[in-house]
Amino acid sequence: MSGGIDIIIKRILRDIQVELGDEFDKNFERQGFFSQSWQRRKSPTRPGGHILVDTGGLRRSISSKADSTGIVFQSTLPDAAIHNEGGEIKVTRKMKRYFWHKYYEATGSFGRKKNGQRRNDKRTVQLSTETEFWKWMALMKEGKSIKIPKRQFLGASPEVEKAVRDIIEENLTEYFEHEYNLQ
Repeated sequence: MSGGIDIIIKRILRDIQVELGDEFDKNFERQGFFSQSWQRRKSPTRPGGHILVDTGGLRRSISSKADSTGIVFQSTLPDAAIHNEGGEIKVTRKMKRYFWHKYYEATGSFGRKKNGQRRNDKRTVQLSTETEFWKWMALMKEGKSIKIPKRQFLGASPEVEKAVRDIIEENLTEYFEHEYNLQ
């Protein structure tokens, strides 16, 4: 009997790992943590773009580890926690250099007419807004706080608890029906 229990526990943990892994990944498509939408982005750098999905690195960094006692979902990226939990970060010299880099990168992308003037097309207008944003960020004083809103993609919730309960119930029902020929 003990061997059967060990097998059922392994199946339950494997099913939870797969199901929650899929659900946590879907949070990036939902643009929220299950039914709780993420705060919209204030920066003009990618209007209309998906929140927390620039290169897809954060989404791909989520992994899980299971052992006989449970499952841990995690991200290896250092900035994952601040996005998942929210908080404040201090502007550093290195950040300011990055903001200036983004500013100069954006200003070099302006569409130009033959006489050297900027085009007044949609892309150039968007870049103008973007360059102003990067310039504003670059001119921030070192040590100033930037508030990062909570955009949870991993963790406990009523939806997670329900999924776990459903998986346990389904596996136990299947086990007892098969083991004791209950129908």
